[in-house]
Amino acid sequence: MTAPSAPTLPPAAPGLPGSPDLLRSVFRRHAAGVAVITAEEGGRPVGFTATSLNSVSADPPLLSFTIATGASSWPAIRDSEHLGVHILGEHQQDLAGLFARSGADRFGPGTGWSEGPYGVPVLDGVLAWLVCRVVARVPAGAHRVIIAEAVAGDPGGEGRPLLYHQGRFNALRD
Repeated sequence: MTAPSAPTLPPAAPGLPGSPDLLRSVFRRHAAGVAVITAEEGGRPVGFTATSLNSVSADPPLLSFTIATGASSWPAIRDSEHLGVHILGEHQQDLAGLFARSGADRFGPGTGWSEGPYGVPVLDGVLAWLVCRVVARVPAGAHRVIIAEAVAGDPGGEGRPLLYHQGRFNALRD
């Protein structure tokens, strides 16, 4: 009896070596929904735009997103027990840009919001929002993956989702 031969592997696909530029280039081709994450810090609302929002589990209802530890919102996210997660509509490109801009007055006169459950800032006019309890902050390079459990929310906003693709905010097309 002869020994079986080792399986033949296909040749490696041609490509570029792994790098930050390669990852950015690939993910520019990946359309992502746009969310704003909010928290309260010392009686002040804080927030930032996130395109890394993911559903993790339906039972328990968990989601995740990432934040850079150098971001101005990081101290509030690091220290908050509860956070707001807002799904933006295509009519909210300006709001997405405002919350993405460093040094901007994100909760100035042009931003409609109110205090929601657990004191979390809840934005007006979004497609949907959740208030979540943080269950984990996982180190990932210069970022943290935040895992949070939904404890309250409203999915009843009107409109279509805002997307981020090729480095720009975009509307969904049929």
